[in-house]
Amino acid sequence: MTVLIITHSQDNESIPMVMQAIADRGGKAFRFDTDKFPTQVQLDVYYGKNERLILTDGEQQLDLHAVSAVWYRRIAIAAQIPTTMDAQLRQASVQESRVTIQGMIASIRGFHLDHIPYIRRADNKQLQLQVAREIGLDTPRTLTTNNPTAVKQFAEECEQGMITKMLSSFAIYDEQGEEKVVFTNPVTAEDLENLDGLRFCPMTFQEKIPKALELRTTIVGKQIFTAAVDSQALAKAQYDWRRQGVALLEAWQPYQLPEDVESKLLKLMAEFGLNYGAIDILLTPDNRHVFLEVNPVGEFFWLERCPGLPISQAIAQLLLKIN
Repeated sequence: MTVLIITHSQDNESIPMVMQAIADRGGKAFRFDTDKFPTQVQLDVYYGKNERLILTDGEQQLDLHAVSAVWYRRIAIAAQIPTTMDAQLRQASVQESRVTIQGMIASIRGFHLDHIPYIRRADNKQLQLQVAREIGLDTPRTLTTNNPTAVKQFAEECEQGMITKMLSSFAIYDEQGEEKVVFTNPVTAEDLENLDGLRFCPMTFQEKIPKALELRTTIVGKQIFTAAVDSQALAKAQYDWRRQGVALLEAWQPYQLPEDVESKLLKLMAEFGLNYGAIDILLTPDNRHVFLEVNPVGEFFWLERCPGLPISQAIAQLLLKIN
């Protein structure tokens, strides 16, 4: 069996982890670094008397008819097209490269982990909360708006305070090129008096939920892996554990979710047609499990180190259809 892994050349160690797990089970994995297309990787899609679909990366060549499964992990199509090109011509090259690869992925008849349209739909965090509430998962009160008046009214509802977060993942770079990630932050009284910027960019606000632990649940098919970390142990991690992600690497511990919560999470995955998801949950001091969001292509590699959850093996099993 042959697995095509859709990623890019700067992806993390999760790729070799899964590739090794596939090899250990007798399968073959072909890594397609999408940032190398079309500058280094070649694709031949021929429909004539015969059908030919060939992906070539240096000495490696893959007949796409032989692909039994696709793992859509990361994508950075045409990232290596020179920025010195005429801007309009470069944009046309990037766009044509994207639709070419998107068409290639869509045409592969094997198992997909997961189909791109399902991933794109599940990326909508507002829809996630709506579906989670309908399923019966505990969710925080949430407001997404560009209306300052609505924010002030919402703040009055949030007796324990509120936080703000973005619906999309992005970073801002300073003049030195240093990355500034936008984390979850508390909203202060001063912030509530300076909401004019909302007319340029909407934001998402949530009630502040007391935390006993922060949980990361990774679902692969029907297998559920959950780990917990005490983010409140470090001052800078209290609102967003990612601020101290490196410092907390060895602090994650296995955690067993209640059966009814696991059942609802599986139902959530089914509603979105997903086989894989990385889910963030808060455990409150009074033992509530509060669903925050699911990332359909979320990270998992650090949980393989500590507490040693066998997620890459589960992914390999699913891709190779091993029970």
